Amino acid sequence: MATRVPLDGPDAVTTTAEIRKLSDLLEVSQTLSSTLNLKSALTKVLEILKERHGLLSGSVALLDDDNQLAIEVAAGLSWQATGRVRYRVGEGITGRVVQTGKPVVVPRASHEPLFLDRTGVLKGAGKGEISFVCVPITVDDVPVGALGVTLPYDKDERFEREVKFFGVAASMIGHAIRVQRLLETERKGLVQENRQLRQELKERYDFRNIVGNSRPMQAVYEQVAQVARTTTTVLIRGESGTGKEMIAHAVHYGSPRAAKPFIKVSCGALPESLIESELFGYEAGAFTDARAQKKGRFELASGGTLFLDEVGELTLPTQVKLLRALQEREIDRLGGVQPIKVNVRLIAATNKDLEKAVREGTFREDLYYRLNVFSVYMPPLRERRPDILLLADHFVQKYATEAGKDVRRIATTAIDMMMSYHWPGNVRELENCIERAVLVCDGGVIHGHHLPPSLQTAEVSGTLPRLDLETAVGGYEKDMILDALKTSRGNRAKAARLLGTTERILSYKVRKYGIDCARFKSEPRPRSAPDRA
Repeated sequence: MATRVPLDGPDAVTTTAEIRKLSDLLEVSQTLSSTLNLKSALTKVLEILKERHGLLSGSVALLDDDNQLAIEVAAGLSWQATGRVRYRVGEGITGRVVQTGKPVVVPRASHEPLFLDRTGVLKGAGKGEISFVCVPITVDDVPVGALGVTLPYDKDERFEREVKFFGVAASMIGHAIRVQRLLETERKGLVQENRQLRQELKERYDFRNIVGNSRPMQAVYEQVAQVARTTTTVLIRGESGTGKEMIAHAVHYGSPRAAKPFIKVSCGALPESLIESELFGYEAGAFTDARAQKKGRFELASGGTLFLDEVGELTLPTQVKLLRALQEREIDRLGGVQPIKVNVRLIAATNKDLEKAVREGTFREDLYYRLNVFSVYMPPLRERRPDILLLADHFVQKYATEAGKDVRRIATTAIDMMMSYHWPGNVRELENCIERAVLVCDGGVIHGHHLPPSLQTAEVSGTLPRLDLETAVGGYEKDMILDALKTSRGNRAKAARLLGTTERILSYKVRKYGIDCARFKSEPRPRSAPDRA
C-alpha cells in the first residue's frame, strides 16, 4: 500500500504557489465568460492579476481599425497616460511582440532601449527598477494585441513561470475577443438583414405596386397617398378577400412610422377571453396562468402602427377599453394599477356594416366615430373587372416562379371564363384559382379546363354548357386557332407554322368555325402585366 509523504520545504511552497495560480486562472476564465462587456471583463482580469501577483501595472493593447496598437484597458496606470498611447506594429516591446507573436521579457526596463515607457510607468517608479513581461494575444493563431505587465525588479528572478502564467491568461483573453467578434459579426449581420427586410417590405407594400388600374382602384390610391403621411386613424372597409390588409400595409410603409413596428391583430380569430389580454397585456399574477408580465399589442406597436382586422367582431367590454385607449392614448394592463402611455397609430378593417351594428346595439356609436375618421373603401373584384386580367397575369408569374414552371400566359377561353365569373371571394379567390391552374397546367398556357370546376359549370359561370365529344373537340381546336391567330396578329401563314399545319388547312378551319382574322390585326400583342406585387 502506497504511503503518502507530506511535502515540506521548497517543494511545499512551490506546490502552494502553483495551486494559487491555477485558482487565479480559473477566476480569470470565469470573469471573461460571465459578461458580454469585454472591456469591463478585461478591467476585472487586470485587477485580479495586479492584486494576486504583485503587479505594479498591467495593460491590454489591441489593434484598432488603423492597424495600430491602442491600450484598451489598464490597471495601475492613469487613463490620461494610457488614452493617448499608440504603437505601430514592430515599434517598441509591445509592437515587437505583436509583430513576432512571441513573448518578450525585459528584466531591467531602464537598460532596454526598446522599452519606450510611453505610459510613464518607469518614471513613476522613481529610482526603483522594474521588470516588464509582454505576451501576445492571438485570435485564430493571428496576433491581435498584447498583455503587458510590470513587476518589481528581482535580480534572481528567471521569469519562466511568469511567462507561462501570463501566456495562459493572454490565451483566455484571445478566446474572449474571438467570441465577442463572432457575436458582433452576427449582430451586424442581423441588423443588416433587418434593415434589408424592412426595405423589402416597404417596397413590396408601396401602394404604387398594388395591382390594378381601374377607376375604383385609382380612387383608393389617391386616398392612401393622402392619409399615409399623417397619423390619422384609418378605417378600411370592404368585402372579405378584397385586399384590406395590403392597403393597411401600404398606409404604414408610406408613413413616417415605416421604420417602426407594424403589429397585426385579427380580432375575429382570438377567443373573447383572450382578446383583452392580447391587446393590453397583463401583469404577473393577474390570473391563474399569468406567471410573468406580458406586453400587449398596443405596447409592442409603440411608435408604429397597430392594425385591427375584423374590428367589428370585438365584444362590447373590449370596445370600451379600446375607446379609452384611443381617447387618452394610454392603456391598463390586466392586473396593473398604473396607466401606460402609448404612441400608436390605429388602422382598423372590417367587412361588416358598422352603421347597422350601431343601430342594433352590437357596436358602440362613440367608438364607431373614433374609428371612422378617414374611411377607405376597397371595391369588390366584380366592380373592377378591368383589373381581373392584370391580377391573373401577376399571379401566373408569381406561382409559376414558385413552382419552377414555364407557364407564360392565359388562353382566350380561360380569360372569357374569368371575366364572366362574379368572384364572390374577390381577389383571394382569383389568386387561389390561378395557383391551382398553374399547378395542374402541363404546358406553357393556362386553358379553361385548368380552372376550378366552379368556373367551368354552366350553373355558376354560364360559359361552358354540356357538349358532346365532337363539339368539345371542335371547341378546343377553335381555341388553339384563336390563340395562334392572336399571337401572329392575324397572319395565317405564321399561325399555321405555330400550329404545325399548312396555311390551306388552317384557312379551311377558319372558314369552318367562322373566325374573323381581321380583328386580330388591330389588337396589340398580348403581354404580361407589370410586376406590381
